[in-house]
Amino acid sequence: MSTRERARDRGRRRGERLLSTLLGEAREARLGLNLSQDDVGQAIGLSGSQYGLIERGGHPGVAFVTVAEILSVVGHELAARAYPSGGGLRDAGQIALLGRLRGRVSSSWTWRSEVPMPIEADLRAWDAGLFAAGLRIGIDAETRLRDAQAVDRRVMLKLRDSRFDRAVLLVADTRTNRLALREAARALAANYPVATRAALAALADGRDPGANCLVVL
Repeated sequence: MSTRERARDRGRRRGERLLSTLLGEAREARLGLNLSQDDVGQAIGLSGSQYGLIERGGHPGVAFVTVAEILSVVGHELAARAYPSGGGLRDAGQIALLGRLRGRVSSSWTWRSEVPMPIEADLRAWDAGLFAAGLRIGIDAETRLRDAQAVDRRVMLKLRDSRFDRAVLLVADTRTNRLALREAARALAANYPVATRAALAALADGRDPGANCLVVL
């Protein structure tokens, strides 16, 4: 099975679970307000039978906006957010970037791809991880660095929640990325004090780089 198929199936299953949960909450709220299915259906421009089908889960393709309307009508508000989880599709550039780093590190490191968070139901993951003698280093790879500060926040949160010892922010060596790094240089220097040359030397020797690393490769 391809990565594309696995990611799509995983997303579908999660979407179906979330939809079922939201519609169950809508039903409980409706009953608590003594509203009929006709009442809610009319409020969102549907017949009672059409709304009943949605509430029972018989319309898996119901629009996201419609679910938000239903919840609002029964006194709830829908809140949602998305976050990088790892395990999604990778472009050829990201695969190549991770491969370049892997080729520069000592064989004394154990390299693992897509390392998940040690927290139940947390879908985030490191793009890769290095492990040796009790040291754990998380790696996040960026081929197109559109917002360096947002990426920095994401990596720092991941480092905190994974309880890893170090983080490597791995960035493709392109003109656009270097401009983005230059604009965020001060903030990045504080969180990633070990620069490319020193980081690669340590990893090639199988040594602890001593702090978080920013590697442009």
